[in-house]
This record gives sequence, C-alpha cells and structure tokens, in this order.
Amino acid sequence: MKKERAKVEEVSTTEEKYAQWKSQVPVLYDWFANHNLVWPSLSCRWGPQIEQAVYKNKHRLYLSEQTDGSLPNTLIVANCEVVKSRVAAAEHIEHFNEEARSPFVKKYKTILHPGEVNRIRELPQNSKIVATHTDSPDVLIWDIEAQPNRHAVLGASVSRPDLILTGHQDNAEFALAMCPTEPFVLSGGKDKSVVLWSIQDHISISAAADQGSTKSPGSGSSSVKQDSKVGGDSTTMSPSIGPRGIYQGHRNTVEDVQFCPTSVQEFCSVGDDSCLILWDARVGFNPVIKVEKAHDADIHCVDWNHHDENLILTGSADNSVHMFDRRNLTSGGAGSPIHKFKGHSDAVLCVQWCPDKSSVFGSAAEDGLLNIWDHEKAWKAKERIGTRTRSTSPGLFFQHGGHRGKVIEFHWNPSDPWTIISVSDDCDTIGGGGTLQIWRMNDMIYRPKEEVLAELEQFKSHLNTCK
Repeated sequence: MKKERAKVEEVSTTEEKYAQWKSQVPVLYDWFANHNLVWPSLSCRWGPQIEQAVYKNKHRLYLSEQTDGSLPNTLIVANCEVVKSRVAAAEHIEHFNEEARSPFVKKYKTILHPGEVNRIRELPQNSKIVATHTDSPDVLIWDIEAQPNRHAVLGASVSRPDLILTGHQDNAEFALAMCPTEPFVLSGGKDKSVVLWSIQDHISISAAADQGSTKSPGSGSSSVKQDSKVGGDSTTMSPSIGPRGIYQGHRNTVEDVQFCPTSVQEFCSVGDDSCLILWDARVGFNPVIKVEKAHDADIHCVDWNHHDENLILTGSADNSVHMFDRRNLTSGGAGSPIHKFKGHSDAVLCVQWCPDKSSVFGSAAEDGLLNIWDHEKAWKAKERIGTRTRSTSPGLFFQHGGHRGKVIEFHWNPSDPWTIISVSDDCDTIGGGGTLQIWRMNDMIYRPKEEVLAELEQFKSHLNTCK
C-alpha cells in the first residue's frame, strides 16, 4: 500500500513539473517537436542530412524499438524535418500533443533486429553504416541503404546484418563507439574486456578475395558466420570478422567506451568497477592510465572532447558528472577530476560534448532531466563565490524538462547547430512506451551576454519606431 501511494505521489510530482515546463516552451525553445513512441527506445542517433530547403532541412534518424516480445525488436530509420533557426513561431511550437506522433518525423525503413537494440552508433566516415549492440557477445554492422525494408509482424524472420564483429566472450550490450578518423569500432562487455575492430579489414579482405589473393598479416580474421542468435533462420549467413585487439584491465562490466578524437590508437573505457581507463594500442593490451575511483559508484558513460583532447567526461550512478584532464593523470592511477558537476537527483546515463562550443556538454539521467552545462561558467562561478555555497549547480545553464520518464540517450546534431534529439523510457511513469523529442533552445540563452543585450536594445528601438 505504501509503495502504491509513493508511486501515485511520484507520478503527481512528475506531472506538476512537466506542466510547469510545458508552459515555458515558447520562451525557452527556438524549436521543439514531440513524437510519441509505441515502444521504448534505448538509443537515438542523427544520420546524415539529406535535403536542404528554405525553412527546414531533412535529416536521417536512427532509433531502436524495444518490444515486449509480441513483435520483433526493430532498428528504425526515419526522416526528420528540422525547422531552421528563428523560423518557428512561438504559437507553433507551443501546441503539441504528447500522445501523438509528430508530423516532422516519418518512418523510412524498418530493420528487424535480432535481439534488443541497446546501442546505435554511426560511422563518421559514412553515416549510412551503423553498428548496433544487442543482448549477445557480437556487434552487428548494418548498411542502412542496402538493407531491405521489413514489416514487424509476429513470427517474421529477423534481418541479416551485413557484418558481424566477434571477439567478446560474454554479452556486450552498451559500450560501443566508432572512431572519428578511421573505420574502427570499439566495444566493451560483461567479459570485462574492451575489443577493437577495423571494418576496413573486411573491405580489404573482400577485395583481396575477389582478386584471388590472401589476407595481409596483422588484420582481423574473416569468415562466414551462421548463428541462431544473429542470423534468424538456419539459411541465413553473415560474414564475420575477428578483433585487432582485446584489452583487459577492468574488474567488472565495461559500460562505455570512447576513442580519442585525434588518434586511432588511443581510447578510454569506464565500467561497473568505478574505473576510468586510458588505453594506447601502440604500447600493448594493458592500461596506460587507470583511475581506480573515478566515481563513488558504477560509471555508465564517457565522452572525449573533440575540441580539446585533454578533457574527458564521465557520468555515474552516484548522480554526478566528472571532468578529467588527462594531463593530470599518471600511469600509477593517480588523478582526480578537475571538476564535479552535481545537478541530477538520479543516475547519469549519458554525457556528450557539444560539437558547436568546446566548453559545453549535456548530461541525461534517470531523473528525467537533460542538463546543459558550460564548464567555463563553472570555473568563473567557483572563482566568484570562493568557499561560499550557492543554491544552483555551477555551470548549469539550461534544463530540458520535457521528458516524464528517465532520459536514456541524447545526441547533438553534428550539422545543425545546437539541435538535440533525446529519448525517454516512459514505462514507469505515464503508462508505457517512450518519447522522442527534437529541440533547440532559444539562442539568447547561450550567446554572449553583451551580444544578446545589444540585440534586445535594437529590438526596443524598432518597437519605438513602430509606435
């Protein structure tokens, strides 16, 4: 009875916060779209921009659908129209239906995925190629354009991946990354290992096979794999490739991995052992730097700054985000975060640096919030207040409160500045399914203060002229 009462109170509080947020949408956002999902999505990613028009651009979206087993799990490819900056009227973005599908999001293709789609990552060199993590040891590679469109009906055979990456000895469900500079894939799993592959190996091997030549030394092994977990029916076979390296150093499940933005050989990983580990493939398979207590609990996520390769973010079940400077870390494992960001009341599930400003990043958590931070503002606030305490979290300058369930993942749009896609699992809050939201905050929130004040003064003068 107490649990039921607590549940009712929690839902009531969530709805009150949501109503308050919704009333502020016309002021806080330059553009906003809400898309109701029948099934929860565990991952969301922007694909390539495919069309440009006067008032909006069209982008690909990659989403997952986690079903209850009555229908196959799916990898969804959608087309999304993103309204350009300062085009949408406040009245337009204010009126949206939480229970409806957005007219800006149209399903383009459905791939019947073998098992849950826990993570989706696109290849930077060709964003039509994506990797997925599922509830098995293998990583699956998909050529989105080559895959046939399927219908998710009971009993349908699953789609065939274009390539299977083998090497894990236990399920690898969440830790997945693509290299920014080369077609390399990185993964972590329950076997406590970090595994590295090159998709280029497969391309080279295929080309060599066509010419009747043999595989060059040092590249991963390739074969044709038949697997009931992956292939669906017994007649389905997909090519597979072995790893370039397997890296051991964690004592528990590896939860996330990330490449250094400027190096194919350097990468990092975090896990349920609370460790942050830096690796360098050029010096072997053991950790180069291991921070033993990077957080006080499991670490769920990590991201490496693309503008400053010394800065690394981690998010944890201790509700905080830590920022590390790798120049302060030593091979002996010494080193502490240069800043701790505390603005969530529940476990942080996703952190990601903003591609448009080097000091800005986002963090999403089980508390239903997606926080936007600026670490430069955090440092300035720290210098300003000294030892005095303050009520707000230093560096936090925007909170997206549009989700009523835990925010599983978000992704900054790499080609449309300050535009974000985010997904939440609403099964525990508003009766099931999930919510996809595409949004861009009002640019007056993040632009330089002097610039904004000058614009407002100019607008004031314009109004006086109109009178």
